Parts: sequence; C-alpha cells; structure tokens
Amino acid sequence: MYRWFSMLGAWFIARLGRLGKTGVFFAHSLLCSVTPPIKFERVVRQIWFVGWKSMLVICLTAVFTGMVLALQGYPTLRRVGSEAFLGPLVALSLIRELGPVLSALMVTGRAGSSIAAEIGVMRTNEQIDALELMGLNPLRYLVAPNLIACLVALPVLASVFNVIAIFGGYLVGVRLLGMHASTYFGEMSNYVEMSDIVGGIYKSMSFGVLIAWVCCYKGYYCRFGAQGVSAATTQAVVNTSALILVWDYFITSLVF
Repeated sequence: MYRWFSMLGAWFIARLGRLGKTGVFFAHSLLCSVTPPIKFERVVRQIWFVGWKSMLVICLTAVFTGMVLALQGYPTLRRVGSEAFLGPLVALSLIRELGPVLSALMVTGRAGSSIAAEIGVMRTNEQIDALELMGLNPLRYLVAPNLIACLVALPVLASVFNVIAIFGGYLVGVRLLGMHASTYFGEMSNYVEMSDIVGGIYKSMSFGVLIAWVCCYKGYYCRFGAQGVSAATTQAVVNTSALILVWDYFITSLVF
C-alpha cells in the first residue's frame, strides 16, 4: 500500500513540477515580449505567417459555418414564428462564441503545429543551444515574436471570420430561403451590442496567447529526434485545442 501511495505522490509531484515549469516559461516569454529589444522584423514575419497565410482556411470555414447556422436556425425559428430573428441568431452566435473559437482552432491546426515543429527542429539540431552560446536569449528571439504575432493576428482573423460567416448566413437566409435582406440586417443591428464585439475580441486575444504559449513550450522542450518533434507537434495541437475549449467556458462566464 505504501508503494502505491509513493508512486501516486511521485506522479503528482512530477505533474506539479511540469506545471510550474510551464508557468515560468510563460512568465519569461511575456517579459521578453514587453521589454526591449523587441525583434520587430520577426514579429512582422510571424504576423504574416499566422495571420495572412491563415486567411484562406479562415474564410472557407467561416462561409460554411454561417450557412449552416442559417440553415439550421431558420426552421427552428419558423416553428415559433420568429424567423425575423435569424440575423441576431447568426450574428450573436458568431461574434460571442463561434468566431473566436473556430478561428483559434483553425490557427492552431495550421500555424500552431508549424510553430511547434519549427522550434522542435531547432532544439533537435541544437540551434537553440547555439543561440545561448552566442549570448542571445532564445525566448526573446523565438517565442516572444510568436506571442506578439498571435496576440495581434487572432482578433483580426476572428473579425474576418465573423464578417464572412454573417455573409454566408445572408446567402442562405435571404437568397435561398427568401428572407428579406432588411429584416436580416435590421434585427441584427438592434440586438448586437458593442459589449458583444469587445467580448469576442478579448476571447480572441486570450486564445492567441494560449496558442503561442503552448505550441512554443512543446517545441522548446521537445525530445530529440524525429519522433520527439512529431510527438511535440501532436501534443501542441491537441493540448491547445482542449485548452481553448476549456478556457472559452471560463472567459465566457466572466465576460458575458
């Protein structure tokens, strides 16, 4: 019995130590992101990589998300004689919830996995050790630009997602189902408030920090070899996606 308790305690202490290591990594990365010198060239490059290069998948996902929302919501609203509220249903669902979450998940799969793999390859090739020998801070050179880029790019991508998805809902609700365009957009303007938009932006910014934090951490401390990089990339995507959904609940309870 003592052996089992000892093994359980050792497992708990190891997990607690890893959690503390993750927190220290985030604190150091955040400090490097807000103190000079900031690598603006790398920040711009990462904003282009995370933001612009993710635009196609964001737009494609957004238009079909809006179309599905309208296609599913219209018959339900019609049962209770409230089909005029299709616009607010689509807009509020996207702005407050689906836009930030789905855009963050898409960025995690497209850019987050690449960030984790890139830093992981640099670890296995000892390039990070070379940076330390040259007197450069790897966190300032590798992690801080990704953190700033995700913090800037995610709200923009979520906003684009919302606009495209609302247009997708317009295509189905107005063009396909025969709803009047003035009703669709008019009711939307009556029910969507600035607090909803600001709350969605806050969500996107927090998701951007999560993506950069977890993906950079997994790549920075990955095991050596191709198998280690592969495992780190997989863990980065899975852990980040799960944390986005978990954190979404808590920030929704605080913001809305």
